[in-house]
Amino acid sequence: MDEISVVTPATGLRHHRLLLGLAGGSLVLGLVAGGGTAYALETRASVAPVTATGESLRGASFFPPAFGRSGSTGSSGSADAVQAPAVAASADQQVGMVTIDTVLSYQGAAAAGTGMILSADGLVLTNNHVVEGSTSIQATDETTGQTYVAKVVGTDATHDVALLQLQDASDLTPVTLDNDNGVSTGDTVTAVGNAQGTGSLVAAAGTVLATDQSMTATSDAGTNPENLTGLIEFSAAVVGGDSGGALVDSEGEVVGMTTAASSAQSTVTAFAIDISDALAIAIQIEQGVDNADIVQGYPPFLGVSLAPDGSSTLAGVVQDTPAQSAGLAAGDTITTVDGTAVASASELSAAIAAHQPGDRLALTWSALDGTSSSATVTLIEGPAA
Repeated sequence: MDEISVVTPATGLRHHRLLLGLAGGSLVLGLVAGGGTAYALETRASVAPVTATGESLRGASFFPPAFGRSGSTGSSGSADAVQAPAVAASADQQVGMVTIDTVLSYQGAAAAGTGMILSADGLVLTNNHVVEGSTSIQATDETTGQTYVAKVVGTDATHDVALLQLQDASDLTPVTLDNDNGVSTGDTVTAVGNAQGTGSLVAAAGTVLATDQSMTATSDAGTNPENLTGLIEFSAAVVGGDSGGALVDSEGEVVGMTTAASSAQSTVTAFAIDISDALAIAIQIEQGVDNADIVQGYPPFLGVSLAPDGSSTLAGVVQDTPAQSAGLAAGDTITTVDGTAVASASELSAAIAAHQPGDRLALTWSALDGTSSSATVTLIEGPAA
C-alpha cells in the first residue's frame, strides 16, 4: 500500500461515539438512526453558537439532501449577495476525485457523497458522515469512470474524517494538495463535489469568509453534538452530496474538505475541514492508531437494540445477525458476556467493544418469563462507524 505523502502532526483528539454492535432504541450503537434516502449526511441542526477566534457561528448543519437551511454566517465575514451557481467540473477539477455511493442495509437506505484520492493504490479521504452506518461502499474515479468496491480503513467521528481503500486499485492519480500554507480571508476557492448525489461532479466557486472557525452540529433528534474546530468558512453554492469533496484554491490545490453548511436567505455559507488537519488524522488511521477517537476498520456487531432505560434489556433484534441466530428476542435481558456480569447498556457495550469481528462470545440471558438461556455467538462486521 502506498503511504500518504504529506505528514502533518495531529492535534488534540476527543472522545467520540462508537458504534459497538447494538442498535436502535434510545441508544444507537450499531445502527445509525433514521431511514430513507439521504445524500452525504443525515440532517443535522446547530445547537448553541460556538465562539471561535472571537466570532460566533450559528446555523451550522450537515447537509440534508434538499432541505432549506437556516441560520446566519459568522460575523467574521459576509456571504456574497448573489452566489454563482455551480457548474460542471472541468477535466482538471475532476482529477483525483471520486463519487461515493453507500448502502445502509440495516436502515433500508442509500447515501451519496464525495472523496479524494490520496495514493496511487486507492487510499481515499472523505467525511466520516459520508460512510457512517454503511454496509457497502462503491467509489467511482471520475477521471477514468472506473468503479471500485471501497472498504473502510478507519474512521474518526469526532473530527468527521474517514479513510477508505479502493479494492484492486492501481496507478490512480491523486489530488494535488496545497503546499503553500492554505488560504486567507478573501481568497477565491472552489468546492468540487457530487452535488445531490447525481454521480456527476460540479464546481461551486466562492470566497473564503474566515479561517480557524468552530461550529457545533447535532443529529436530527438534537443528540450526539459534534464540535468541529479549525474550519475554513466560505461562501459558495454547495449542497448535499458535496460532503467529502475538495475545496481548492486559485491554483487548483486542495486546501480543505467540504463538510457542512448553513444558509441565510439565498446564500449558503459552507465549512471545510482544513486539509492539513484531515491528513493528520488520515495518517494516524493508516498507521493503525486505535484510540478513543479513531476506530480501525469495522466495529464488531451483535445486532440488538436496547431498551431506553439504560439496562441490558433488548428492545429488538436485527434480522440476519448473530443475535437472531442465537435465539435472542425483544424483552430478553443479557446478564453475562464471557462469564462477566453485565447489568447496563454501557457495560454491555464495553464488553462488545473489547472484541473484534470474528471473535466468539459466550452470552447468557434471561427471558421475560424468567427462564435462562445461553449461546456462543460469532461477532460480524458492523456498519461503518
